[in-house]
Amino acid sequence: MARPTTTYVCQSCGAQTRQFFGRCSSCGAWNSLVEQTAPASDTRRRRPVAADASAASPRQPRRSEPIAAVGERPLQRLGSGYGELDRVLGGGLVPGSLVLLGGDPGIGKSTLLLQSAEAMATRCSVLYVSAEESAQQVKLRWRRLAEGASEVEGEMGGEAPAPRAQVRAEAPESAGLQLLAETDLELVLQELEALRPAVAVIDSIQALHDGELSSAPGSVAQVRECAAALARIAKRQDTALLLVGHVTKEGMLAGPKVLEHLVDAVLTFEGDRFASHRLLRAVKNRFGATHELGVFEMRGRGLAEVSNPSELFLGSEEPSAGTATIVACEGTRPLVVELQALVSTTSYASPRRTATGIGTNRLHQILAVLEKHLGLPLSRFDCYLAVAGGLEVEEPAADLGVAAAVVASYRDLTLPPGTVLIGELGLGGQLRPVGQLELRLQEAARLGFTRAVVPKGSGLARLAAGLDLQLLEAGGVAEALVAALGVNPADDRA
Repeated sequence: MARPTTTYVCQSCGAQTRQFFGRCSSCGAWNSLVEQTAPASDTRRRRPVAADASAASPRQPRRSEPIAAVGERPLQRLGSGYGELDRVLGGGLVPGSLVLLGGDPGIGKSTLLLQSAEAMATRCSVLYVSAEESAQQVKLRWRRLAEGASEVEGEMGGEAPAPRAQVRAEAPESAGLQLLAETDLELVLQELEALRPAVAVIDSIQALHDGELSSAPGSVAQVRECAAALARIAKRQDTALLLVGHVTKEGMLAGPKVLEHLVDAVLTFEGDRFASHRLLRAVKNRFGATHELGVFEMRGRGLAEVSNPSELFLGSEEPSAGTATIVACEGTRPLVVELQALVSTTSYASPRRTATGIGTNRLHQILAVLEKHLGLPLSRFDCYLAVAGGLEVEEPAADLGVAAAVVASYRDLTLPPGTVLIGELGLGGQLRPVGQLELRLQEAARLGFTRAVVPKGSGLARLAAGLDLQLLEAGGVAEALVAALGVNPADDRA
C-alpha cells in the first residue's frame, strides 16, 4: 500500500518542497513553510456537476473559431449603490467577475460591503455569506447601518431624526438580501447553485474551508481551492462575486499570489486609525483603470461618501511658514493637498530626513537640486515633510510644491494665500510639464485659488480661457520660487 506523501508549502507564495527549510527559496520569507500531508490515492469525492452538463455523453472537443466570428454580448454593469466604489471598479460590477477587497482589520471592509449589498438588494438578488460572524452579529450591524441611513436622510430633509425605536420599527426589510452564516465551502456552493444571485459577498475567503482538504482554513491550499471553486460557479452563473481578504502585518494581501491572479480586480481599503477618512484604490482591474481613487468617511452610523475630498486634505485658511498647496491627480480626480515642511539646524553628524506621504528618496532628490542650483546649505539642516490628511502622493507633479515648502521653512517665509504650485522638478533645476494640467487648474479655481505657478510651455493661453486664475509660468525652480514667494530664495537677505 502506498504511503502518504508529505510536502511543505510556503504560506506567502505557495511554493512546495519536500524538505523543510527555515526560509522559502522562492520568495525569501522566513518561517513560512507549513507541513501538508497528501493522501496516497485520490479518494476525494467529486462535486456534483451542473445540471446542464450531460454526464452520459462523452465530452467533445470544443472547436476554435475566428476571433471576428465570436458573438458579442453587451456589458451591463451593476451599480454598487456607491459612486465612489463604482468609480474605482470602472463603472460598476461586471456580471461573472471576481473582486478581492483587502484592508487592515477594523478598517471597514465588512461595513462597506454590507452597505453596498443593502443598496443593490433593492434592484437584484444578493447573497451575503458571513464566514467570520454569526447571523445575529451581521443583523445587529445591518440594523445600526439602517438607523444611520434614516437619521442622515432626516437631517438632509431638514426634519428632526426619528427616535431609535421608531427607526428600528420602520427600517425597511430587504427582500433581495439573503444572509448565510457558513464556513463549509460545499454548503456555500450549494446555496449559490440554488439561489443563483446576481451578486454574492464572501466575508472572508480565508475563513472558508474545503472538507476534502486536510489543511487548516486560511492555508495556501484552502484559499486556492476555495477561490477556484467559487470562480467556476460565478463564471457559469454570471454572478458578480466580492471576496474579502485578510492582509499581513506588512500590509500585503494574505495568501498565495495565485489568489490575486485568479480574480479580476483587487481593491485595497486604506486609512489612518487616527483619521476618519478611508481611501479605496484598485491594484488590479481587468475591466477598468487602476489609478482611480474612492474617498469615504467613517461615521458613527457607517461609511459615507465624500463628495469634495479636497476639503479633507486642506489645512486652515491662515497661511503659515513652510506650507505650500499642490493639486495632485488620482486617476481622473484632482485633489488639492497641503504640504508642510520643517527645516531646522541639525544636532547630529548627518541630518535627518523624514517624509510622510511622499517618498523619502524623492525628498532627498529635491533637497539636492535646491542645494546645487540655489546654493542653500540644506545638508546642514534636518528636514521634515508631511502631507496633510495622511494622503499618499506618488506623482512627480508635487515636486514644485515640496521645493516651495522647504524653501519657505528655511527662509521663514509665507506663501501668498490663494497660490497653488504644479510642476515636476528635473535634476538640472528645470520644470517639466505634467499631465492633466487643465483638470488641476479647474479644481483650483473651483476652490477659490487665485494664482497658479506652472511650467513654461503648458499652453497658458488655452488653459487661462474661462478660468478666474492668474497663471505664472516658469522654466526653472529658481524662477518658479521667485514668482511664488515674491523674493529670491538664493538671496541671503530674503
